[in-house]
Amino acid sequence: MTIILDGKSLSQSTEKDLVERVELIKKKIKKVPVLATILVGEDPASATYVRMKGNACERIGMDSLKVELPSNTSTTELLKEISKLNKNPDVHGILLQHPVPEQINERQCFDAIALEKDVDGVTCLGFGKMSMDEPAYGSCTPAGIMRLLKNYKIEISGKHAVVVGRSPILGKPMALMLLNENATVTVCHSKTENLAEHIQKADILVGAVGIPRFIKSDWIKDKSVVIDAGYHPEKCGDIDLDEVEGKCSAYTPVPGGVGPMTINTLLMQTVEACEKSIQK
Repeated sequence: MTIILDGKSLSQSTEKDLVERVELIKKKIKKVPVLATILVGEDPASATYVRMKGNACERIGMDSLKVELPSNTSTTELLKEISKLNKNPDVHGILLQHPVPEQINERQCFDAIALEKDVDGVTCLGFGKMSMDEPAYGSCTPAGIMRLLKNYKIEISGKHAVVVGRSPILGKPMALMLLNENATVTVCHSKTENLAEHIQKADILVGAVGIPRFIKSDWIKDKSVVIDAGYHPEKCGDIDLDEVEGKCSAYTPVPGGVGPMTINTLLMQTVEACEKSIQK
């Protein structure tokens, strides 16, 4: 029997726990966790994502601080905004919505976010600490995937995991998170030769390449665990899931699998950042 890894259900149950944690914070310090979101420009998809994150904050009783900047914002101007948020004790998490306009040095701006407020897991320092298995907030999508695997008690240690994708906020941290859990990890991408042969060896397959239905169902090993981290306007992911059910042991549906876990992990890490700020 194939297990459906239901990220929507897990995120909803986690939200109930987060509501209780936020209420406890309110009682302790008479304040609420605050996530600051920075949106540069007027990209409709980015605006939608920021709105979704704001709605999610509202559901659990958190506040969201929206910083909206014009599309002609410079790197220097954006760095000043990030610095203000870093210094603001009422802000516990900072999210710079990707992508930013091309004139901005996105990496420089990501790395300007204070480590303790890097709840989206985008800084080089946070990535380095995570890769060394030191405390840090992981990139939200791979961290959400790990939570999903653990919730369904999917065995990771000793398994061969194949990650298709190498982005700095998804493919690369995903590979290292799996490695930290004792998986043997192969990282592939759109230019990997004989890609199907690599995928056919995967006990755990993560599709994170950003191309609709790029990974074909007949490449997938029987009884494997299939994680599709993609989502496209065609309402499909990076993996052709049409014939996966019944062939694999577990898989994430699209939508309703990985997607809900991303925002849920962002909320959870912001609440955790607030809790840590209280303990200081």
